[in-house]
Amino acid sequence: MSVWWARPGLDVREGRLRVAGRDAEALAREHDTPLYVYDLVRMEEQARALQDSLASAGLRGPVRLALKAQRAPEALAVLRGLGPPGDPRSVGIDVCSPRELLHALDHGWRPEEISYTGTNVSERDLDAVLAHPVHVNVDLLSQLERLGRRAPGRAIGLRVNPRAGAGWDGTQTYSGEKATKFGIYQEDLDEAIRVARRHDLFIDTVHFHVGRGFLTEALPGFERAVVAGAGMARRLIEAGMPVQEVNVGGGLGVPQRAGDRPLDLDALAAILARHLGPLDVAVACEPGDFLTKECGHLLAEVVTVEDRAGATFVGLDAGFTVMPEHFIYGAPVEVVLCRAAGEAGTRTVTVAGNINEGDDLFAEDVALPPVEEGDVVAMLNVGSYNAVMAMEHCLRPPAGTVYFTDRA
Repeated sequence: MSVWWARPGLDVREGRLRVAGRDAEALAREHDTPLYVYDLVRMEEQARALQDSLASAGLRGPVRLALKAQRAPEALAVLRGLGPPGDPRSVGIDVCSPRELLHALDHGWRPEEISYTGTNVSERDLDAVLAHPVHVNVDLLSQLERLGRRAPGRAIGLRVNPRAGAGWDGTQTYSGEKATKFGIYQEDLDEAIRVARRHDLFIDTVHFHVGRGFLTEALPGFERAVVAGAGMARRLIEAGMPVQEVNVGGGLGVPQRAGDRPLDLDALAAILARHLGPLDVAVACEPGDFLTKECGHLLAEVVTVEDRAGATFVGLDAGFTVMPEHFIYGAPVEVVLCRAAGEAGTRTVTVAGNINEGDDLFAEDVALPPVEEGDVVAMLNVGSYNAVMAMEHCLRPPAGTVYFTDRA
């Protein structure tokens, strides 16, 4: 049986799930569960694929990791190793809080490789951020005023809202017809220019971020955002602002369910080249999911299999505290029985966690092969927005972690 999620570093051999070339169940037995297993080779593959598509389209500009998606030192060491500071093959960092900024600095990134894109930034935030020569993207008029009073004469980025969005299910958008808390709208752009001039601020970057997890089908919405963003960048240039970069944000997705097709990176790059190339600016992006989601998988032990009121519950020794993304964003969870990863599901079950809350359900009405207590299941492609968002509800401990920088 073929499975939609199989690829190098995540496959089935003799019916058993393998991660980074290792038997997943054996890893769980060796290191205990719940356990995150990271194939860090996948990050390099994703980074190089994106860089290559952008370069082939004639675009220059950095790829930066959105640090909020994955901040493990082991993962950062791999990304840091992809190229030295200033090298076009290196990967920069985008941060959104003072502690993230310090984390990036502590793990080897220079200030000029870091962009700071926050929202509702406080005076305390600015105390910490302005102590370093990082590039700051401002997303509110009031924030522009605050930064201008604190750091007149500084070169900054302006986060704009293009009123168009793209998301994996059509709803995970940060920009659209409904007002959001992010970015300067077109009708407020002249006021932003006036505020910048009043404080001698130089807008050298236009930034926008329009969604989360979008794939090829959502590229028309993304293109509408790029067209609007390019228009706003052009207005700033005509107003005398030295715009040198357009940062198109993150949101690039990876397949999360059967039937999903990988994002067409060449089509994405062609859109950017078509609309931003004439501006003669660097074109940057700051993916999180795209770089890191496919590198991590959570292993958990089955502690309960029980029929209840006509439904079969498979209970795990892990809950939403160690893997929150599904519960916060509604991201689907692909559950695989490690010892029978290539078998078709024959029984419909609900996969439940060990947190004392009724909503602690990873998957409902999912078909699995026959499951027994003591089995190990894997939840695939959860390398971003999960371990970094773990919490201590019910005082459950965090999951363990193992990292691989090669494939056996």
